[in-house]
Amino acid sequence: MTIHAPIPRPDRRPLTIRLATPRGFCAGVDRAIQIVERALEKYGAPVYVRHEIVHNRHVVERLKAMGAVFVRELDECPDDRPVVFSAHGVPKSVPAGARARDLFFLDATCPLVSKVHVEAERHHAAGRHIILIGHTGHPEVVGTMGQLPPGAISLVETVADAEAFQRPGDAALAYATQTTLSVDDTAEILAVLKRRFPELPDPHKEDICYATTNRQEAVKRLGEGCDLVLVVGSKNSSNSARLVEVAIRAGARDARLVDDAGHVDWNWFDGVSTVGVTAGASAPEPLIAALVDAIADRFDATVVEDAGERETVTFKLPRALTD
Repeated sequence: MTIHAPIPRPDRRPLTIRLATPRGFCAGVDRAIQIVERALEKYGAPVYVRHEIVHNRHVVERLKAMGAVFVRELDECPDDRPVVFSAHGVPKSVPAGARARDLFFLDATCPLVSKVHVEAERHHAAGRHIILIGHTGHPEVVGTMGQLPPGAISLVETVADAEAFQRPGDAALAYATQTTLSVDDTAEILAVLKRRFPELPDPHKEDICYATTNRQEAVKRLGEGCDLVLVVGSKNSSNSARLVEVAIRAGARDARLVDDAGHVDWNWFDGVSTVGVTAGASAPEPLIAALVDAIADRFDATVVEDAGERETVTFKLPRALTD
């Protein structure tokens, strides 16, 4: 969606709006949403979705209106309707339970999360104990830990956790990370682990996904020159919350997470001459455009789009939806 230039308002205070690039939907989120939409087109409503397909309230509400039914567990799903697993991934017990009931299911797990699952299984098969850097209770962490038997993975959330971690016996070690973490926070935790356990191998490829990394780099550039940074995203979106933290660290005087333009407190703009606008990987572009319009309605705004990484990654849909 194109962000249109605002109408000049010379009678109002001038304000520069800097738009981060990239921002908003990533390939994994786009794929997951398409899976639900295509399933509704092909099989009709209702289609059941285990947990929020992505962490964005507006996306979830729109899909509900189309006929998606969001549930917490499979026992809430009837036997005769399709079920979609969320983009965050699920423990192995979930598809096993679906197969036991002969449910038709579609797995919308982001391929980059699936890559972490495969790495965890590879390390486990090689006899290594896995340290997972991530946030307790996040669906992605629950899904990754659920790929292996209890006790095979130890969760580390902070530098203090990394200092306190104890190797189980004389086990060889490996590590993996949640894909939506702060790149800088993860580097600090990993530095401690590498100091304590120098033999820790590097992953074949970075676990933190390209989209998370690109959006954090973009918001660093905003933070360096903005008085205020607004991040469009829902509170339960890990990657969106990290963008707020990154903006503050980069030098922004203030940074806020907002669901949409209706959640902006205009007192935040007191003394602000430059505002940065970005969005988490699960936030739709129309919400960003609406926020820019709302700001432009109150100020004599000039919109500048920052130069940044242009993303061309796409992920294939399940064959059941493309045949």
